[in-house]
Amino acid sequence: MVVFIDDILVYSRNKEEHEEHLRVVLETDRREKLYAKLEKCEFWLDRVVFLGHVVSGEGIYLDPQKAEALLNWDRPTRPMSLK
Repeated sequence: MVVFIDDILVYSRNKEEHEEHLRVVLETDRREKLYAKLEKCEFWLDRVVFLGHVVSGEGIYLDPQKAEALLNWDRPTRPMSLK
């Protein structure tokens, strides 16, 4: 599980392990009186974009849309002045 501010990412090696991980996380949230909005939750995804990265069974890699924005960034034409 990865937590970043108010986002929680639960990942597992297989569906059985994932079911157990989700159960533990959701039970812990309930016990600690932490609640999530169901409409903001996504379950059983094979691929998810999280903090600018794509997380899937193939691994973790930079979100191509983020890389594209950097690759298409205009090159500076003159030095930036420091004040």
